[in-house]
Amino acid sequence: MSETRTLVTGGKPQALKETKRRLTSPWATIAALVIAIVWTIPTFGVLVSSFRPRTEIQTTGWWTAFQNWGWTLDNYSEALGTATGGLTMAQSFVNSFAITLPAAIIPLIIATLAAYGFAWMDFRGKNILFVSVFALQIVPIQMAFIPLLQLFSRGEVFGFPVIQAFGTAGYAQVWIAHSIFALPLAIFLLHNFVAQIPADVIEAARVDGAGHGQIFFRIVMPLSLPAIASFAIFQFLWVWNDLLVSLIFADGNVAPVTKLLAQMTGQRGEDWHLLTAGAFIAIIVPLIVFLLLQRFFVRGLLAGASKG
Repeated sequence: MSETRTLVTGGKPQALKETKRRLTSPWATIAALVIAIVWTIPTFGVLVSSFRPRTEIQTTGWWTAFQNWGWTLDNYSEALGTATGGLTMAQSFVNSFAITLPAAIIPLIIATLAAYGFAWMDFRGKNILFVSVFALQIVPIQMAFIPLLQLFSRGEVFGFPVIQAFGTAGYAQVWIAHSIFALPLAIFLLHNFVAQIPADVIEAARVDGAGHGQIFFRIVMPLSLPAIASFAIFQFLWVWNDLLVSLIFADGNVAPVTKLLAQMTGQRGEDWHLLTAGAFIAIIVPLIVFLLLQRFFVRGLLAGASKG
């Protein structure tokens, strides 16, 4: 095992330094700063508007708030107290967690196993199957809505009564939909990372008598943690901020916070000012997740570039 670690970690600091040197330049830094400023100005405007009275929001621009200091928390209190279809903001937060966590873990487990199979297992039709999975990335998810709705209406998936166990309006159909949509990209990204593990490491483990299970759990999984963490963060943020899938598959008491925000404005959009506060309430969780785990995200992005 010590030889395995030597083969994998040898020269890694030098490779990381080389990768950072290539990705860093004065012009790239300036461009990143300009993009960050342009991207941040609208967000800052929404933040300022969330503390302004309704009449001020509807009649003047957010930049006039510094001349008229009529700050208030009414938008936040009203947004937190909003109940649509008997669902409050607190309940929708619970639903978002109940949807996002399984919808991020399920495709991650399946994709990691599939990535190892495509990278280090030989079976008939492997290349054709991998190209087919890769090609699914270009298929718009809207094309799968009708087949999925027909599948869920029968209350079973591949003969198993999965949907009936959770009810017709349960979480299961949202988990399955998000997992299906995430798998092509997850398999592709994780395969590229897993396939770059030195073949000498895998061959040394096979010579020592390790099977596919031992190789996967003792070698591939530990070495792939940066890539797995990166995709987990990406999938978590994607599912938490999703609205399209929620509008179709998350009905009734399982609606997430994004769906509540869409309905918070009223039938004719007369309460659109509540979105300024509701958006920042909903962004708290993704912001915390990204700030706490950003080092894993950056490490996963650089890890694939530093292999070789």
